[in-house]
Amino acid sequence: MYPIIRMAFGLWKARKAPQLGPFATYVSQHRCWPWDIDMWMELNNGRTLTLYDLGRIPLAQVTGLMAMIREQRWGLTMAGVVVRYRRRIRTFERFEMRSRLLCWDERFLYIEQSMWKRSGECANHAVYRSAVTDQNGIVPTHRVIAAMGLTDVSSPKMPDWVADWLRAEDARPWPPMQDAISD
Repeated sequence: MYPIIRMAFGLWKARKAPQLGPFATYVSQHRCWPWDIDMWMELNNGRTLTLYDLGRIPLAQVTGLMAMIREQRWGLTMAGVVVRYRRRIRTFERFEMRSRLLCWDERFLYIEQSMWKRSGECANHAVYRSAVTDQNGIVPTHRVIAAMGLTDVSSPKMPDWVADWLRAEDARPWPPMQDAISD
């Protein structure tokens, strides 16, 4: 089940947070609840992706992206993600989530997120490729940035490892190959 109550609480807290600049890091505190775990009593990998919404959507709120999207009647969608898992988050364990806009290209915004244990260790790290959409499809990022009033702001250089991920994605076949399996 989607964590609707947790999202509502996160957005309620974010509305009281100071507005952040486009590249600032939004930090939120969370706990791994029993409904977030897998059979090994740790945060489920799929649930991790869902919980990242609890940082990404409030980030969009405190940077002004959500208000602009509502005003323009646009939408926000995810177009890809790459995740690295390194440390377990156990049941009832508290963790900190850090979310920030990393950079953008002509079509996509790249959002970096990570979960940190109280010990200071990074448990996992994700980069999302996100697009703003309208009734015609993807809105070019230059229009998104202008609509946010950030005409004097340019994207930081895309990190090489993100560019490498995108090249790998471009080389990946689509639609995926579906070889028949015979008995």
